[in-house]
Amino acid sequence: MNAALTEEAGTSGTVLTAQKFSTADITDALATGWRSFRAMPAASMAFASLFALIGLVLLAAVGEFGISPMALPFAGGFMLVGPALLTGFFRLAAIFAEGRKPRLFDAFAAFVHAPAGLWLVALICAFLFLIWITDAAILYTVIIGGEQRDLAWLISLQGQAVAFELWGMLMGSVLAFIILAISAFSVPLLHERRASLVQAVNASVRAVFTNFLTCIAWGLVLTGATVVSIVLLPLLTLVLPVLAYASFDLYRKVFPLLENGRK
Repeated sequence: MNAALTEEAGTSGTVLTAQKFSTADITDALATGWRSFRAMPAASMAFASLFALIGLVLLAAVGEFGISPMALPFAGGFMLVGPALLTGFFRLAAIFAEGRKPRLFDAFAAFVHAPAGLWLVALICAFLFLIWITDAAILYTVIIGGEQRDLAWLISLQGQAVAFELWGMLMGSVLAFIILAISAFSVPLLHERRASLVQAVNASVRAVFTNFLTCIAWGLVLTGATVVSIVLLPLLTLVLPVLAYASFDLYRKVFPLLENGRK
């Protein structure tokens, strides 16, 4: 990244002005995400496979312990930590844009070279994820109790389990919106070193409230696609990269660079 840009963002107090975007921009971003995935499928799917493997372990664990309705809260909870994990995909997209061939190693290298502010955002996301899972576990105890539930509950739509999922989604939506506001644009801003932590989070929150309804629509797209693909895990290796590249493209629409690379 441009050292002068980093210096300016970190010390001059430059205000990042969020642009408006529409549902048409969301559609365009998804199309861009799909094209980016098709251009570098090997590295994209390999990196996404790591998260699919984690999801498989969690799904097997909740099934083994007889608490399978907790599978969806874990899947939905991924949306709380997911934004901070996308920086690997952002790095792949940047390397491809430079005309070079991205490798799986490049995705992991993005975390090694990530600024401290990005790690703090990741820590906040992880903390909220723990709150979400703790609240979901309490709700599970109140509604379902100690009754064993295997993975077939999802197909048969058993009453108590469905009630638990509906109340859980309502409760989790509050935390999901907080994370959306904090991290949706701060993560790519920090990844590109265009702002300090405070500037990035402030700019992200302002951008979300400036585009409130379209951000809600984008959040619903992200949540729905991610939860479905985690339940149907093979889809995650395709859906996650597409959403990641789409997120980066949408970020560039909201916080565009000028021709000389400065904001």
